[in-house]
Amino acid sequence: MAQGHSVDEYLETIYFLAFPIGEYTPRGAGSPPLASRVAEMLHVSRASAGEMLKRLEAEGLIERGARKEALLTDTGRERAERVVRKHRIIERLLTDFMGYTGYEAHERADELGDTFDDEMVARIDEKLGHPERCPHGWPVDPQVEQAENLELAPLAALEPGTKATIVRLAEHDGVLLHWFYDQGLVPGTSIVVRATQPAADEVTIGLNGGERSISVKAAAGLFVKPA
Repeated sequence: MAQGHSVDEYLETIYFLAFPIGEYTPRGAGSPPLASRVAEMLHVSRASAGEMLKRLEAEGLIERGARKEALLTDTGRERAERVVRKHRIIERLLTDFMGYTGYEAHERADELGDTFDDEMVARIDEKLGHPERCPHGWPVDPQVEQAENLELAPLAALEPGTKATIVRLAEHDGVLLHWFYDQGLVPGTSIVVRATQPAADEVTIGLNGGERSISVKAAAGLFVKPA
């Protein structure tokens, strides 16, 4: 187990990889092993991720599918969803009451996750007026998130000429998340795809009356609702 990463953090990471709009979509032919993708997201070694996956399986939180992929069990999914919801409520506490930016809130919420128990989170949620979304646009309720996934697509997947509204920002690359905020690419922003050039690692978008080019990786981390 990598120091500093708890069972809950691993479950949260697997949760993000488990759904169709997962933030780390496999590139190229074939799908990388789950341990490799978890290791990439948590910045740990492949061996450390593999050891934790074995522990999660032994504890009944994940199980292996037909192709040896890791699947959340009912118990694992329930716990993962609770972790995700807690993280998003803490982010709103940090932005709404303590004045942190959206990027700062994400970093701090990772550090504070184990500090708040479920009863404290319920009180925070009530004091905040039951916010519907975290600062980066992700629904606080995972069930709402999963239903909404059907309406969204990564910006990188859209055809030129498509108009769309940014709904969510990919969270697990801290540098990229910071960049989104710096560039004004935030939830609620209207954009239009002008051109896509994957070979040049470039997507050109219309934004605020002008045009700009962003990387394919950045475009893949902007989850939008096409008009």
